[in-house]
Amino acid sequence: MDESTAGPRYDPASLPQEPVAACGKPLARWPYGRSRHESPLEREPAVAVAGLTLTYPGDREPALADLDLRVPPGTRLALVGPNGAGKSTFLKALVGLLRPTAGTLKIFGQDVATCRHRVAYLPQRNEIDWRFPMTLERLVSTGRYVHLGWLRTLGSADHALLIRVIRRLGLEGLRQKQVGELSGGQQQRALLARALVQEADLLLLDEPLNAIDAETRSVLGRVLDELREEGKTVIVATHDLGRLESGFDRALFLAQGKVSSSKAAGESALPAGGEAG
Repeated sequence: MDESTAGPRYDPASLPQEPVAACGKPLARWPYGRSRHESPLEREPAVAVAGLTLTYPGDREPALADLDLRVPPGTRLALVGPNGAGKSTFLKALVGLLRPTAGTLKIFGQDVATCRHRVAYLPQRNEIDWRFPMTLERLVSTGRYVHLGWLRTLGSADHALLIRVIRRLGLEGLRQKQVGELSGGQQQRALLARALVQEADLLLLDEPLNAIDAETRSVLGRVLDELREEGKTVIVATHDLGRLESGFDRALFLAQGKVSSSKAAGESALPAGGEAG
């Protein structure tokens, strides 16, 4: 199965915690309920996976195969590989949209289901149904839902945060514009704004540089630098590091669902290993 097209297309209101049945095991029905939220455990890695395997229904070969990885807090990690390498599948497992077939996965020492509020996910732009009737501001506001629960509305502090982040992404004049009327770069920045208002500790960005303009590329680079200064952990899936190579602490290269090599900033590619810090 092509990982970039696996699963449903999402309407903007339901990302990223929409419950999805994967590998024959349905996820939690109430993703926005706050009762199960847990705080990160001290001295635990941002991401710890051991023997992580995930096979899509109907496929013989796993999309991820026996993956081991530890990502220390504050790391900027690039997941590099061609289409079908397992990058998107791995990110969706981290955010809880897909359930592994085997292995263990911890986020800041906790189960994924209890750390949804700590993980923000920016999907590939082509996975979104941009025809959905929604303004840019409304799309960005859905990033707050995981903190509010189903029945609460945005408060004054939430609205102030929305305005700050929208301005930070250079989208202030487009707040009331329908998302389907935005350019590709503006849509990508809107998704990034949605991830930022969640105020998560771990951000997962799936191919954020695909088919974007120079302004959006510049904004993304600046925001990644700011997130580093804030001590956030960022994992970016990309098929080509390109000009962003120097902006990562380590690059992890995937091929056919397995780690083929890794390297730290300024190094040549190293043999497959489990530590990303």
